[in-house]
This record gives sequence, C-alpha cells and structure tokens, in this order.
Amino acid sequence: MKIWKKLALATAALAMVGTLSACSSNKSSSTSSNNKNQLTLWVDTEQVPYYKTIAKDFEKTHKGIKVRVTQSPNGSANAKTDVGKDPSKAADVFEVPNDQLGQMAEAGYINPLSPTDTKNIKTNYIDEAYKGVAWNGKVYAYPYAQQAQTIYYNKSKLSASDVQDWDTLTSKGVVATDFTNAYAMWPVFFSAGTKLFGDNGEDLKGSTFNSQEGVNALTWFAEQKKNKKVMQTSNALNQLKKGKAAAILDGPWNAANIKKILGKNFAVAKYPTITVGGKKVQMEAFLGIEGFAINSHTANAKASAQLAAFITNKKAQLIAHDKAGQIPVLKAAINSSDIKNDNVAEAVIEMAKSGNSVLMPKMAQMATFWDGSAPLISGAYDGKIKPAQYKAQLDKLAKKIEKK
Repeated sequence: MKIWKKLALATAALAMVGTLSACSSNKSSSTSSNNKNQLTLWVDTEQVPYYKTIAKDFEKTHKGIKVRVTQSPNGSANAKTDVGKDPSKAADVFEVPNDQLGQMAEAGYINPLSPTDTKNIKTNYIDEAYKGVAWNGKVYAYPYAQQAQTIYYNKSKLSASDVQDWDTLTSKGVVATDFTNAYAMWPVFFSAGTKLFGDNGEDLKGSTFNSQEGVNALTWFAEQKKNKKVMQTSNALNQLKKGKAAAILDGPWNAANIKKILGKNFAVAKYPTITVGGKKVQMEAFLGIEGFAINSHTANAKASAQLAAFITNKKAQLIAHDKAGQIPVLKAAINSSDIKNDNVAEAVIEMAKSGNSVLMPKMAQMATFWDGSAPLISGAYDGKIKPAQYKAQLDKLAKKIEKK
C-alpha cells in the first residue's frame, strides 16, 4: 500500500479534520453497535478478502461475536478524515497509519490500549512498532506492519556493490525517483543531520532543518538535477518497465509489481550512502507503522480490543505478508522462515533500524509540513529556489509547522 505516499500527496484533503469538544465515551454508538455482538472492521479495499478470512477465525474462537469486514470509505490513508466526519458512524476497529494517531488521540477519536495490551506490544513487538503507536506515553493502536522504502534494481545492469553508494550507482546506471514527493525525498534532511519535531517526533519546537545542515540537504537536491544518471519522474515503475531506469526508490507495497517487471533480474537492497555537506552518510527513509485502532465510540470496547489484538497476531501478520507483502512487526512473525526467506522483508527490516530510517512523526502539524516541504524540495531540485534563498525558505517552513 502507498499509504504514506498517498498521504503526502493529498494533504489538503487530510488537513480539514474537525476535533471533538471532549473525549467521547462508550455510551455513543458506532455503525455496528446497534447490535453489541456485531463489530465492523475497516481495511483497505485490496485487503478485504483476506481479512474476512482472519475475521472468520476470530468468530470461531469468540463465540457470539460477528465481524463485518468492509473497505474504508476513502482508504486508511484518510482514516482521521473518515472517522472525523462522524465517529459514531465509523467502524469499531479501523486501519490507520501511525502518523495520524497523535491527532486522532487529541481529538478523542481513539482511546489508549489497556495496560495488558500495552505491555504485550512493548514486550513482543519490535521497538519501533511500539514507539510508532505511542503518543504522549500511551499506546493507541495494535501494530501489524512496517513500511520503509528501499532500492529496487535490475541485477543484470547493476551489482550488489554498485547500489551501496549513490555516486557509484549513478555512474553505472540510471536511478529514477520523484523530487516532488516529500515522503520519498525529505529523509535526505535526516541524513544531513537534521531533526523533524525533535528526537521522538512529538516536540513542536524540536525541528532543526533550518540550519546549515538543512542547506546542505537542499544543495544535494540541486546537485541531482545536474546528474544525468538521476531521472525525475512521477512514475518510476514505468521507467523501470521501459528499461530507461536500472533502479528505483520504492516501498514494499510495489514489490510484487517490480518483481513482475524485472523477473529473474529482480533485486532489492537497503538505501545507498550519499555525500551531503562533504560527508559520506547513510541515505535514510521514513519508517511507517501500520496498525489498527479502536473507535472510542464503540459500544463494545472489550470485543473490539479482542478483535484488534487477534488480527495483529502472528498468524494474521503472516497472512498479510503472504497476501499483500506486508512486513511484520511482531518478533515471532519476523523470526519465521517465511520472512527470513523474503529478500524484500530483509531489506525493509534493515532499513527500519536506527540510522537507516526515522519514524514518521505523529504531530497534527504534519499536514502543514507535507504542504510546505514538497515545493521546497522540488524548487531546490529544479533551480526555481536559488542557493541564496535556501536558509530563508527553510526558516519559513520551520515557522509554519510550529504553529498550534
């Protein structure tokens, strides 16, 4: 799924979310709660078939509870918008990317998990998954997948050693990417040594990109315009298919399509190193955690919690991996042979490690960030923003995203 990519490209639609005047209580009713023995689960359209199977397994072990699995109105990338329209009519349990949890928690759309479930997630899931679903010290969703971009390449044109460094990569073959997509390109700022909303992504005044390090990142973008082996495109898959690109930067959601395109020449690896500000550093990516949250308006919070826990257990995570290429976050699932034998999973898990990626911030101000960061990056790349303007433009963005 292109959850975070879609989010970054459609922030205007996501920014207008009304907030509740106060945290809601379980006395209100959700879509399915006219019958307390029936729950509604929202997932993305392509996920409906296999989550129906998972839900049937849940019904077998939770007698008397029925689960209605249906597609999210506008996809999980728009969870906070869909739920915010009328929480009392939203699903009892719904899929949501972690960067929306902060705003949803503050608005009262979701409640913290129980101490038991919180302890389970902290103990049995990878650290980044726990951090991804936590907000202000409390956990608000059951994580089930991790998503970070990697480099996919044609191994008949590039070797494993070629793709370890950007300079070598772009001397041997063409790499296609999109400098208008902040989700894909902003992490170069992390590589340059800057922070977005502080160390944990929850500090309103903690961004440091309006600095010399930030200027260095914009300078790197501008340098890529001059690199003949770097292709700007909004459809890297098509360029790979045409043979015009030997490598692309993409996420696990497109792995199946890329495998079809490259066939026996398919290969994947973690991002290469790049040279920013005169230093050789790891090119980083955004790390996203996918999870399931419970509607605070549900009439059956206990059953909803049981459902959310069940659909994120080891078996369910491995089904999601098998059917849709999702990369698990439960330690027991990650250690299974299915995951260890998957080179895409291996690359994503490597990218998810500290120093290779940064967890997607959960601040409500991320909507403003997406709106302002994309034109800043593309402006530096295509030369519309001049080097002398870099610091002022970075200051402008920093000021915008610090507003409450």
